[in-house]
Amino acid sequence: MQITNDIKPITYLKSRAADVLKQINETHRPMIITQNGEAKAVIQDPQSYENMKNAISLLKLLSFAEEDIKNGDLLDEDEVFSAVEELLK
Repeated sequence: MQITNDIKPITYLKSRAADVLKQINETHRPMIITQNGEAKAVIQDPQSYENMKNAISLLKLLSFAEEDIKNGDLLDEDEVFSAVEELLK
């Protein structure tokens, strides 16, 4: 992926907003918007944004699980299934 193709000045966004939306929704690549040569915003299609948020949530859960393993805070299989059965009652 060549991110340099997806960096545009704010004037480009102002004059071609519909084209920008079409591009990000077709390519699913975010676009970085600059102002005075500095990155100021990232525009992303909704599906890619949702996918990114879901991936971050999964990574957080994995991080918590990894911490539990390091701390020895574990349950055996029978304890887990018993707890789930109790919740489902």
